[in-house]
Amino acid sequence: MPYMKQLIEGYRRFRDNRWPQERERWAELAEGQSPEVMILACADSRSDPAQIFDARPGEMFVARNIAALAPPYETSSGHHGVSAALEFAVTQLEVGEILVMGHGMCGGCSAALTGAFDDRRPGHGQFIADWVRMLDRARDKVRARHAELDRDAFLDMEQEAVKVSLANLRTFPWIAEREKDGRLKLHGAHFAISEGRLYLLDEAEGTFHPV
Repeated sequence: MPYMKQLIEGYRRFRDNRWPQERERWAELAEGQSPEVMILACADSRSDPAQIFDARPGEMFVARNIAALAPPYETSSGHHGVSAALEFAVTQLEVGEILVMGHGMCGGCSAALTGAFDDRRPGHGQFIADWVRMLDRARDKVRARHAELDRDAFLDMEQEAVKVSLANLRTFPWIAEREKDGRLKLHGAHFAISEGRLYLLDEAEGTFHPV
C-alpha cells in the first residue's frame, strides 16, 4: 500500500477518534499557541517527543533535525532553520524551558563518530557531513576514551552531542540572558530506544541519570 494512503487512513482515525476528544483544545489552539517548553530532538522516526512525553496538542514547541543539534550563534546571511526556530520559541513564544533530547542508535552521531560521510560526495552524506562537523571536538574526545568503537563509544557520542548542543545554545545572547536572569532553563536528556527509558543530564556532574 502506498504510504500516502496509510497517512490518509491515519488522518481519518484522528478525525473520528482523537479530534472529537480534544475538540475544545483544538478550538483554543485555533486562537494561538502558548507552549511552555521547546524540545530540540532528532528527526529519527523512533524518537518522537510527543509520544515519549505523552503530550497534548499545543503543549510543546518541537524542532527536529539530524542528531538533535543546536548550531552555535551566527549572524551570517543564510538559511538558519534551527536558529530561527530557537529565536521564535524564546523571543516570541517566550518558552520557559528548552530540552535537548538525544537518543540511542542515532545515525547522525554514528556518522560523526565513524566519519562515514567525511568524503562529502553529493548525494552521499554531503549535507550530513557538514552538519555533524559540529561534533568534531566531541568525536575526538570520545575516540580518545574508547579503544574500540563499540556500543559504549556510540552511547558516549550520543550523550556528548547533547552537551555540545547545550553549549551552543548558550552562545545565543538572548538565550544566555534569559538563562542568567532565570526566565529560561536548559535541560539535556537521552532516550534509550532499546529500554524505552529517558535519562536526564546532571550538568554539574556531567552524567545522565534514569528518570
